[in-house]
Amino acid sequence: MEKYKYIDLFAGAGGMSLGFDKAGFENVLAVEYDECFAETYKFNFPDHNLKVEDIKNISNDEIKKIIGNNKIDVIIGGPPCQGFSIAGRIGRNFIDDERNQLFKEFVRFVNVIKPKIFVMENVAALKTHNKGKTIEEIVNEFKNVGYTVKYDVLNAVNYGVPQQRRRIFIIGTLNENNKFEFPKKTNKYITIKEALKGLPELKSGETSNIPNHNAMHHSKQMLEKMSYVKDGGDRNDIPEELRPKSGDIRKYIRYNSKEPSICITGDMRKVFHFNQNRALTGRELARIQTFPDNFIFKGNAGKVQQQIGNAVPPKLAFQIANSVKEVLDNE
Repeated sequence: MEKYKYIDLFAGAGGMSLGFDKAGFENVLAVEYDECFAETYKFNFPDHNLKVEDIKNISNDEIKKIIGNNKIDVIIGGPPCQGFSIAGRIGRNFIDDERNQLFKEFVRFVNVIKPKIFVMENVAALKTHNKGKTIEEIVNEFKNVGYTVKYDVLNAVNYGVPQQRRRIFIIGTLNENNKFEFPKKTNKYITIKEALKGLPELKSGETSNIPNHNAMHHSKQMLEKMSYVKDGGDRNDIPEELRPKSGDIRKYIRYNSKEPSICITGDMRKVFHFNQNRALTGRELARIQTFPDNFIFKGNAGKVQQQIGNAVPPKLAFQIANSVKEVLDNE
C-alpha cells in the first residue's frame, strides 16, 4: 500500500517529522530556515527533501514544481507567531500584524497544495489570547481557503512524554465533516528518573562518548550552593548566609526525580539534575523530549538546547500522526 505523503514546514530539528515517519508517512518536502537546525535535520533524515530557505522566498510556482505529481495528504508544522502576545493589547488584529507573516505562509502553502488535512502546532496561550479572538482569526483564515478546523490544547505528559508541556494543535480537513479525533490520554506519567535511566553520571564540565551527553561548566559558587539543594528542592535548601537574595527564580532549583520534567525550553542551563551537581546535558533533555539516543543534534551546546526545546516531542507527534492516519484511512 502506498504511504501517505506529508510536508513539514518550519521543520526545526525534526520532532514532528520523526513522529510522522514512525507512523508510516512519507516525506516529500521539509522547509527550515536556520542552517544549524537544518544541519541536524539533514543528518537524521538523509532521504528527506529538505529545502533550507526563508519560506517567504518560495513562490507558488516553485511550490508546485517541487511537489510535481505527488499528491500531498498532510501538511504539518509550527510557524512562529511572534506578534500574538501583544497584538490584542494594542488593538491590532492577529492576521494584520506583520510579525505573524510566517503564519500566513503556512496558510499559503495549505491553499496552494490543498492537502486533505493539516496539523499546526503552537503555544497554548494562543487559545485564550485576546479573549479568544486570536484563535477565531486563525480558524477563519483556514476556513477562507476551504478547511474545517478543530483545535485543542494537549499536555505532552498525557501521551507518554515525561514532561509537562502544553501546546495547542490546530487540525483542518478539506471536507466539511472534520472527523479528526485527538489521541486518547495514557493513564501513567513517566518520571524524569525513568526517562534518564542508564545514562552515565557526569561531573560539571565532563564529557562522555555518548553524542550530546556532555556536561556544561558551572562556577564553583554555583556548584557549592547547589550541593545543598535536595532532589526536587530549590534555593530555600541553601544555608541562609549563602542563599542568593535575588536573581532569576529559575536558578537554584533541582528537578524532582519522582515527577515528570518541567517544560523543556531553549535554555535549561539553570535547572540542575535531580542527583548530579550540574544542569542536564543535551542528551538528557532530548530523552525528556522523547528523541531516541541515535538522534544526533548538530551545533554548539546553546544551539542544541534551542533545537531540543523548540521541538514537538516525537512521541506526541507519533500519536497525532496515527490520529491523522485514521482520518485518511476512513475517507
